[in-house]
Parts: sequence; structure tokens; C-alpha cells
Amino acid sequence: MKRKILLTGASGFVGRQIARRLLAAGHRPVLVLRPGGYARTGLAGDAADIVETPDLFAENADWWRATLDGVNTVIHAAWYVEPGRYLDSPENIRCVEGSLTLAEAALHSGLRHFIGVGTCFEYRLPNDRITVDATLGPVTLYAAAKLALFRMLERRFEGSGTTLAWARLFYLFGEGEHPARLYPMLHRKLAAGEPVALSSGDKVRDFLDVAEAGRLIAGLVETGQTGPVNICSGKPVTIRAIAEQIADAYGRRDLLTFGTATVHPRDPMAVVGVPNVIGISAEA
Repeated sequence: MKRKILLTGASGFVGRQIARRLLAAGHRPVLVLRPGGYARTGLAGDAADIVETPDLFAENADWWRATLDGVNTVIHAAWYVEPGRYLDSPENIRCVEGSLTLAEAALHSGLRHFIGVGTCFEYRLPNDRITVDATLGPVTLYAAAKLALFRMLERRFEGSGTTLAWARLFYLFGEGEHPARLYPMLHRKLAAGEPVALSSGDKVRDFLDVAEAGRLIAGLVETGQTGPVNICSGKPVTIRAIAEQIADAYGRRDLLTFGTATVHPRDPMAVVGVPNVIGISAEA
């Protein structure tokens, strides 16, 4: 029996991939989008049911209760993530408030499973082996807001019959990525024959293709897994190794200039997760 699933953020970097995987699994999700947002999902035709709102974080409980009619699973992927601004923006507080309104309406609607999307930056960093029970210690408002929402939902849903999964995203790359991020920046500059200013390259990261992240999150619908879930590869790689691998595809390692870029003071030395997704096999 296919579940009725509501997905927020389906026009975003991660949300688009979740939506595709839900459709591939035979679901017809309800997508909460801004007006005209369906075109940005990349989905064809009328594959999903659409509910439009100019600002889902401003909607009240009555609106959400009507929208959630018949829904038994929510995947809440929407958030404020404007590049260069989101880490310490007060918009994070508004996202928490709006998310709590959604969660409260879901609780009173008899929701079975709520899947929220968090971040690896909820953990105390640096850490090169981050399990889901690792010490927490966010240093940005964005990460603190995500962690606060998780903690509040955890307590609110306790004993209610509504279960909670919290998908913590690590470093993602792939289709739809913002052009200023590492992978697209490297491809763009190397293809143009431009020099690339980089840090020393010794920082260690855990990168995962966003399509795989979408598959893992959508898979939580079927498995019903609860609690924190690390959406990561579990494979450490240095920034230098990534840059050199991409440069080799263009035959232009000579364009990489390590140790010339400014490094953000809060940029951790190591961020590597330990995957704990259960019941979802790896793709061939």
C-alpha cells in the first residue's frame, strides 16, 4: 500500500532528488511549493499533487491541517538557505517557528512519520568519525536552529504515535548545485583554463552525490527508521584530492594554486560521518 506523502522544499537542491525518488517508488507526493515552483522541480507533467503558498513558514495551523488531510508521512526539506547569508540569518528562527506549526498540525492530524532534514553541523567539529551519538555543538545560527527544532520535535512527538526521523546532511554535490560551490567552481574554471585559488587542501570532508542523498531520505518512508540518520558516504577525502581528480579530467593540475585562498575561521579541519541508514541497499 502506497503512503500519502507530503514533501516541502521539492524545488530545492535536495528536495528535487527526494521527489524523484518518491515518484520512482510509485508514490504520488503532495508538494508544497511557491507559486510557479513546480517548474523548478524538474518533474514532468502532473506527476504530483501541488499545494501553492507564497511562504510555507508563515502559514497557520488551520492551513496546515487542511493541507495534511489524508497525509500519513511528511518529509520536511524546506529551509532558508540563501548562499552567503543563511548561516547566521535570523530567517533561521522563522523557519523553526513555521516548522513547529507544521509539526503541531501534523501531530493533530494523526501523522504516522515525520522526516526532518538537519545538518552535520549540528555536531561538534572537527570530527573524522561522526556517529549519530557523537557530541553536539553547533557554532552557527543555522545549525543551532536545526538542532533546536530536532530536540523540540523529539520531545513533542514522544509517546504520541508520530515517529520522527532526522536526516543530517553532510557535504553534497551534484545536479543543481550552486555555481559558487567547490565542484561546479572547479569544473567551470578548469574548463575555461582559469587558475583556481584554493586553501592548502588538507581539510578532510565526506562528500555524497545529492541524488544518492535524495534516495536515502526517500527510503526512510519505506523503512520507517527513526532518530538521527547520517546522510553521508562515510568516506574521507581531502579537498586537494578532489581538486586534483577533477583537474586531471581536464589535464590541468597546473591551474591549481593551493594555499592561496582565504579560509573561513569556522571552517573545520575534518567532517566525516559514519552512515547508519538501515534497510536500504546500496545501488549498483
